[in-house]
Amino acid sequence: MNDEMLIEKKVSSEYIFDGKLLQVYRDTIELPNGEPATREYIKHQGAVAVVPVTDENEIIAVRQYRYPIGRVTIEIPAGKLDKDEEPLTAAKRELSEETGVESADIEYIGGLYPSVAYTDEIIHMYVAKNLKYGEMHTDDDEFLDVVKIKIDDFVDMILKGEIMDSKTQAAVLKVAMLLK
Repeated sequence: MNDEMLIEKKVSSEYIFDGKLLQVYRDTIELPNGEPATREYIKHQGAVAVVPVTDENEIIAVRQYRYPIGRVTIEIPAGKLDKDEEPLTAAKRELSEETGVESADIEYIGGLYPSVAYTDEIIHMYVAKNLKYGEMHTDDDEFLDVVKIKIDDFVDMILKGEIMDSKTQAAVLKVAMLLK
């Protein structure tokens, strides 16, 4: 395979917006055929997601309202990386903050690009086992309801279209396969 016939080249870049979570750019590029084009995209510092699995084969998840889609979702604990933070450190932090759960048995299960068409965000996914329970300590702007769902039921919910969050789908399906 020849990737060179597919690669676009940056000609110039314009910084459009700097937010708390993301930065937006508009680049002028040269297509592989030499023609100019524009690409708008979001730079993101990255994130983590954790599938906490109980001894009873349940997944600890959170219910939360997601403003952009205007609905309550069921998701695994997740969050953005702080500046210069290692993904494993962030995974442990997010797990503890959102659920009160801690684990010394956390394993990396891969990365996920949630939308390669308009962002460079990567989500580092983990599975956590041998859980220890404590108190949640969410961010001031976070309102969560913690739930436990049997792994098989969680997979059924994904397959029925009841769980539409991409990181949750990918990580839970991976963990379900790895645990079989």
